[in-house]
Amino acid sequence: MKFGVPLGLVHPDAWKDVAVAADELGFESVWLPEHLVFATDLSLAVYPGTSDPGIKPQTPLFDAPAYLCWLAALTTRVRLGTAVQLLALRHPFVSARAFATLDVVSSGRAICGVGAGWYRGEWDAAGVPFATRGARLDEAIEVVRRLWSEPLVAHSGRFYAFPEVAFEPKPVQRRLPVLAGGESAAALRRAATLCDGWISMPHTIESIKPQLARLAAGVPVTAHAYELGSPGEVEEWAGIGVERLIVRPWTRSRDAVARLAAFADEYGVRSTP
Repeated sequence: MKFGVPLGLVHPDAWKDVAVAADELGFESVWLPEHLVFATDLSLAVYPGTSDPGIKPQTPLFDAPAYLCWLAALTTRVRLGTAVQLLALRHPFVSARAFATLDVVSSGRAICGVGAGWYRGEWDAAGVPFATRGARLDEAIEVVRRLWSEPLVAHSGRFYAFPEVAFEPKPVQRRLPVLAGGESAAALRRAATLCDGWISMPHTIESIKPQLARLAAGVPVTAHAYELGSPGEVEEWAGIGVERLIVRPWTRSRDAVARLAAFADEYGVRSTP
């Protein structure tokens, strides 16, 4: 089992220390969430399945690939991922450039987790139609894949069109992995047909099973699993097809590094390939 660490669940002041600790302790990956902007009108900010706003407008926001580039310089082996990047809020040139840069400066450690998003307010603020976000994301994934792999690229699509361009440097990885987030039918289809795997919302073993039943067989699965009860539970996750667990063994940011070390010892992270 691969173990990842959600940096978004500690205070940003602790991101560096937690990422460096994860790298040194043998965790496979660290992950940053992202939003582009928060509107002060919270009427469009109710998180699906709840009755409360899912955001606070004063929350500090960072450019995730840029921040991960800085963490790349402070680490040596841990992979650097987004969970998830709103790829379709930007032109594919911008997204492709950001992740290619991250992959180059990290010597091939980038993971591009993407999602269509749920928060209409930032799409409206950016002037991008919220209703087309899924279709835009599908096309953006196609475009960035081509920019990362083909010597010359021209594109004429529903949302993006440009004449032949060159795009260098290419990512270090022959195929920079793109993981699809989200749990709708469209998101699960995207994971199976356009991406290199699926990344879940927070789940328990039981709560993720319905989503896995809807996911095409053989799709690699990354699960946010914040409630691990014991090391023995890891085998159960592996048994249902999960290959990476993103874990949060702390409750307070100031305890995150110490709790990661304890988790690494208890769960055998130090010896995990």
